[in-house]
Amino acid sequence: MTKDILLSISGLHYDMTGIPDEPGAEEENGPIEVITPASYYYKNGKHYIVYDEVLEGMPGTIKTKIRITDSQMVEIMKSGLANTHMTFEKDKIHMTQYETPYGELLVGIHTRSLRLEESEDRIDVNIIYELDVNGEKVADCNIAMQVKSHGKTE
Repeated sequence: MTKDILLSISGLHYDMTGIPDEPGAEEENGPIEVITPASYYYKNGKHYIVYDEVLEGMPGTIKTKIRITDSQMVEIMKSGLANTHMTFEKDKIHMTQYETPYGELLVGIHTRSLRLEESEDRIDVNIIYELDVNGEKVADCNIAMQVKSHGKTE
C-alpha cells in the first residue's frame, strides 16, 4: 500500500421509528458516502488512515484517524470541531463521549459484525453495529470503508 491513498467511506443507518403499532419498526435513511484523499501507514501490526473532514457551513476541520488492528477491532478517533474515540470490536459494546459543536452525547456502539479483507493495494472493511445515544437505541448501522493506493484502478 502506498502512503497516499484514496479513502471511500459509506454509511447507512436504519432509524427506530417508534410507531406504536410496530414496536422496533425501522426506517432506512439514504446512504452517506465520502471519498477523500488520505494518508496511510502501517506500524506495529496496525493499519492507520489519517484525513481531514470539513463540515459544511463551519470553519475548521475534524482530524480523523482510523486504526485497524485486525479483523476484530477498528477504532475511529476524531479531534477538532468534533471529538470522540469510537471502538468497533466484534460482539462487544463500547461507550464513548461524542463532543460536537452542538453539544455532547454519550454514545454506545454494539458491533455485531466486522469484516476485513486485505490485499497489496487495497483494504476493505465492513462494520455492522447498533448505535445508542444517551442509553436509547437510535439506529442499526453499517459502515463500509475502502482504502486504495492512490492511482490504482479496478
